[in-house]
Amino acid sequence: MRIVIEPRELQGICLDLRRQGQTVGLVPTMGYFHQGHVSLMDHARGRADTVVVSLFVNPTQFGPSEDLDRYPRDFARDRDTAEKAGVDILFAPEPGAMYAPDASTAVTVDGVSAGLCGASRPTHFRGVATVVTKLFMLVQPTFAVFGEKDRQQLAVIRRMVRDLDIPVEVVGRPIVREPDGLALSSRNVFLSQDERDQALWINKALQAAADLIASGERDPGTALVLARDILAAHAPLGEVEYLEAVDPDAMTPVTRVNGPTVLAAAMRFSRVRLIDNRLARPAAGGEGR
Repeated sequence: MRIVIEPRELQGICLDLRRQGQTVGLVPTMGYFHQGHVSLMDHARGRADTVVVSLFVNPTQFGPSEDLDRYPRDFARDRDTAEKAGVDILFAPEPGAMYAPDASTAVTVDGVSAGLCGASRPTHFRGVATVVTKLFMLVQPTFAVFGEKDRQQLAVIRRMVRDLDIPVEVVGRPIVREPDGLALSSRNVFLSQDERDQALWINKALQAAADLIASGERDPGTALVLARDILAAHAPLGEVEYLEAVDPDAMTPVTRVNGPTVLAAAMRFSRVRLIDNRLARPAAGGEGR
């Protein structure tokens, strides 16, 4: 596995690969790898001649009071994990290499980025869209792989690629969970044991709401009340930041479930904010309730 730290070096390597007709797969990450990241690498490895994984804790997607400085990092472990996964190039730049001191260009994806996480983190998706655009320009990938745990991020990137005619296939891959259902996250390390025990109820609450919709309920409000009651009863150490039913493409609230609908949640514990979601599908046929 080749480790590259300079953006221009990476760009030169990847342009040569594309000129050779190779299929290049990109997996953008912020590191501190878990099995969710590995599943993305495995998918890329199964499709691409060359797999590039970026490991970059992107400062522009963190707000001034967020956890940039304490975001978990372990380069040696990440390097070994990526190599075992068959990654060809690990791109691990420093912030100063990615952003000029007087950088004045950013990518904003309006609408789809406004709600959910965007409501409480107003600059977050601008940072995400900007760094992903830079990675696309550096790597020139055939496809890029993202996890579905952050469905809003996935929707933002898909809209950006569509609107700017970027020739990259955006691939979403399923959430990887612990055996008890907790979505894997690099930030789970910040949970106390009691919080860890309660955090798994985020998934259980979303699943209960999705099951209610699958049984015929078409009012998302009814399903969300059920989820909120479950969290109140079983996760009192957490504070619900949002619990919403949204369109999977536009990320806007729905008032009636007429097709696949994302049930999304964010919950704050003492040292960490967790997100999760479930794709709910209405019962086949009938008008529902």
